[in-house]
Amino acid sequence: MLAEELVLKQRTKILHALCSSGSAEHLERVLDILLAKGALIWEDYQNIQVPGRTLYTNARQLLDLVYTKGVDTCGLFLAALKLALPEAQAVGLSFSESCSNLQENDECQSTSNQTLLAQRPSLVHKLQGCVDGVLAALLDSGHFSSADCDEVRLPIYTPTQQARRLLDHVRSRGDLAASVLLQYIHQKQEPGLPLNQRELTPPKEFLKYQKKLSSSVSAQACFLSTYAGTSHMSLDDIYTDGQLELAEVNAHGPLGLEDIVGLVGIVNEEADTVLVSGEAGSGKSTLLQRLHLLWARGVALQDFLLLFPFSCRRLNSEHNELSVQELLFQHCCWPDRNQEEIFQFILDHPHQILFTFDGLDELKQSFTDEHRVCCPTQRAPVHVLLFNLIQGSLMKGVQKVVTSRSEAVSPLLKKHLRKEVVLKGFSPTGIDSFVRKHHRDPTVAAKVLESMQANTALLGLCHSPVLCWIVSQCHKELLGCGEGSPKTITDVYLMILQHFLQHQSPLKSTMGLGWLQEHLKTVLLLGQLAFEGITSTCYIFSGTDLEACGVTEKDICMVFLIKSKDMSSTHSKCYEFSHVTLQCFFAALFIVLSSNTNRSVIPKLFELENRETGLTRVCFTACLPSSDQQQQASEKESKAAETPNLQITAMFVSGLLSQRHQNLWLHCCPSAAVEKKARQVARCLSKGIQKHFRSIPQPVQGEKKSMHAMPDFVWLIKCLYEMQESRIAKDAMSKLEVDHLKLTYCNIGPVECTALAYVLQHLRNPVGLQLDNNSVGDVGVEQLLPCMHICNSLYLRNNNITDEGIRKLIAKVIQCDSFQKIALFNNKLTDACMQDFSYLLKTKQVFISLRLGNNNITAEGAKQLAEGLKANQTLAYLGLWGNRIGDAGTEALASSLERSNSLVWLSLVGNGVGSAGACALANLIRKSTSLQELWLTENCITRTGVECLIQALKHNTHVTSVWLRNNDLSLEDAEEMKQLESRLIF
Repeated sequence: MLAEELVLKQRTKILHALCSSGSAEHLERVLDILLAKGALIWEDYQNIQVPGRTLYTNARQLLDLVYTKGVDTCGLFLAALKLALPEAQAVGLSFSESCSNLQENDECQSTSNQTLLAQRPSLVHKLQGCVDGVLAALLDSGHFSSADCDEVRLPIYTPTQQARRLLDHVRSRGDLAASVLLQYIHQKQEPGLPLNQRELTPPKEFLKYQKKLSSSVSAQACFLSTYAGTSHMSLDDIYTDGQLELAEVNAHGPLGLEDIVGLVGIVNEEADTVLVSGEAGSGKSTLLQRLHLLWARGVALQDFLLLFPFSCRRLNSEHNELSVQELLFQHCCWPDRNQEEIFQFILDHPHQILFTFDGLDELKQSFTDEHRVCCPTQRAPVHVLLFNLIQGSLMKGVQKVVTSRSEAVSPLLKKHLRKEVVLKGFSPTGIDSFVRKHHRDPTVAAKVLESMQANTALLGLCHSPVLCWIVSQCHKELLGCGEGSPKTITDVYLMILQHFLQHQSPLKSTMGLGWLQEHLKTVLLLGQLAFEGITSTCYIFSGTDLEACGVTEKDICMVFLIKSKDMSSTHSKCYEFSHVTLQCFFAALFIVLSSNTNRSVIPKLFELENRETGLTRVCFTACLPSSDQQQQASEKESKAAETPNLQITAMFVSGLLSQRHQNLWLHCCPSAAVEKKARQVARCLSKGIQKHFRSIPQPVQGEKKSMHAMPDFVWLIKCLYEMQESRIAKDAMSKLEVDHLKLTYCNIGPVECTALAYVLQHLRNPVGLQLDNNSVGDVGVEQLLPCMHICNSLYLRNNNITDEGIRKLIAKVIQCDSFQKIALFNNKLTDACMQDFSYLLKTKQVFISLRLGNNNITAEGAKQLAEGLKANQTLAYLGLWGNRIGDAGTEALASSLERSNSLVWLSLVGNGVGSAGACALANLIRKSTSLQELWLTENCITRTGVECLIQALKHNTHVTSVWLRNNDLSLEDAEEMKQLESRLIF
């Protein structure tokens, strides 16, 4: 099919792929490439990127233009689209069979301005992180004014948008300004590459070693090794991008894989270590595996000549002291000859070497910077080498990427980080993409997806890649369970247990409850191994460990254990559970089903105090059978059992002891023993919740009583949900008396939202629920709906929520009498949901606060919102800062608010408001009897607009302040206006 036909046929899909995220980044990447290839001229670009116009309109303009330019331009466009879109966004799109060559032209152009266009995509990448430096150089050279710099630095722009605005401004200033920018970029890159890579000629033996290392890394990374039974599955066939974001809250959108080691989001220029954090099962190991494979194939991370991958889990088994050279060559790839020469080359070129360390949280020792090692030839324990590499005492300049669960990262470690990137699991498109890749039969994939979407609790669970894999793997069980489909994480893991156990003996087993009894011995043996490992921070087991627990070759064949790729072990096979969460699940099964554990195991599992004082290891050693205590006590170098893994185990214990699963244990252990353990868990959860409630301080007089929940509180809530005992949840919540519940920065995702709603719906009095800076998303919003009747306000700042989630939320809260406030700034809302907010304002005449700052709302959305504002007489606070409503949107809002007797605060900061908009707001000021504060900073209001505001203020004594900083006014104008009206703040 011709490229023209593909563009025309897929127009709707292309528009959705470019615009559905709410971010202009994908469209702008395509424009960068087309400008660089000459498919668009500058005038075309300006006609497409019209300020104040909606994203969809700009994208349609591009499609129209590309189509009219003919087949060659359409081919370039499709190739650019393929390159610019993330994998999940490109699902379902067809690209031209002979995609055009998009290799960037590095040759010198006849003018500097032409170079800016020809190299625009790479310049956008290089400028991130050094925009301020370029602006300073342009300011010093006289090519830019302070106002120009401020315009580029507007906080509503992402780092890539700032880079593009800078390039656009520089182009308009001519060749001299362009040469200043190019010279700065050239000088900036020099320190990062001591020898230009193109001029670098590594020794012949080094190149041989590079080839051998690449081959070794590729062999290890080409098959998915994270989950049970996937060793045959090509990573290319199954890998799906997760949601990567910077840990530091800012305007930057989703990150790509190469952004992990790129310039975006750097907080400490001196540091070399990047942390990729995320929950257990969020896909950290698979992400690293993908990076390794792309490097080995030469398609990514090509700034690095060598990449050395390490697993902290496997480094635990290295008991010898090593030097850095021995660590690299023994644990990654041994050079055939000239080891010293190769290692010296590594020392001489540290900026071109990358180390990755997977699973820092699984290392037996806690991070410390007490023991310093600075010499790469000095031998030291492996964990000491690792800690010194991370903090830069060793191999300064070598970039390191470390993965860990968020809760295991100490403040001490964070001070040594270059930046932190958070992996937040699959997006809804990611779930769809993963399932379709997992099931080549589209009919089966469609049925699995339909089953997931019919059960929102299950869909929420599938945002975790490991749970999505389990659900997808067990599609026959899932499709056959009808109304009994999984609700909890425990349900999902029981499903995978049943799947693999029945797979071993399909003729004997049935779908009844006897499947567990048939394999009880194996489950208990693996459970003991898992339990002893969890309580001693052991994740790799030798043949001796397996023998001590009675685990046989038949048990190993159940695929829950896999061979460990432990390169340092040459004498015996080692095994590990296919995923750490599976080890926690088997440990929980052992606690529930075994009669050999001490009765204090469950109370110790739910206690927090002992973990904080490092006593957990001692407590759990006492809970093991006596024959194992001596061996466990001898491992003095190990740190206390990891709190995150103990919490996951406790969560599984809660779920397994739920009344819903009691029949499963009937023929496996005495019912009385199970019921006793269930009562123990209920008491522990009640006690833990009450402890949190008692810690709530008394409110200051005149303020509301607020509880700032900690992550442990969320864990207890999840345990309550796993038990599915509404009586226990109701009893726990009946004692909570607060006006405001704050759960910011608590890693709240869709799974946690389901648990929160299940528990919070039992509160006696309405509360304000604050969930800012989490990962709620649209699915999480849907999970929260059952508790909306008990919320009077909802704060969801920075949660990746789109129009789809908002529509469902508003449809629910309209029915909730107590609901009065909502804050949704820093999300992905567009004009498409403004009609829903308009309906909310028309319908709820008790609504008092609407804050929608830093979204993607334009003049069209403001006009729709204005229709609702006309009919509302209770709204007191309206925040729309950091959008793009412009003068037309401002005029519509001002007109609709003129008759309001309730509005006291209005913010239109950073909205491209000019003097026409200011004059419209002046009419609002003149007529309003309630307005007190008006925020108009970071706009483009001129003297004319301010004069209108001054005239209006003469007729209004209620307004206390009008904020006008960073508008189009000279210092002299601002000073003069301030003298005329003291309520103006410049």
